[in-house]
Amino acid sequence: MCAQILGIEPATEEEKPKRRTSQADKWAMHYAASAQHFAREGHLTVPRKHVETITVGGEGEGQAQRGVELKLGMWVDNQRRRAATLAPERMELLSKVGMR
Repeated sequence: MCAQILGIEPATEEEKPKRRTSQADKWAMHYAASAQHFAREGHLTVPRKHVETITVGGEGEGQAQRGVELKLGMWVDNQRRRAATLAPERMELLSKVGMR
């Protein structure tokens, strides 16, 4: 009805809003950044203002890879402060990348 009367076309893929990133996806991206930093530097002692760039995307057909800057220092500090409330699985993962 909208197309016939008003001439409105459905939105294309480029016009549609981006899918929101879930908290679990954000945690996974920050964990990947911490693993990258640990592999490169051998420790996870980062200043609070440290920013780590990781490459994401490229899994699907036609998707380009892009660099994402993550505030790794702030995330590491928050994980240390919230250590008592973290899930045991996440604690184990963080221990593997040198989290104290």
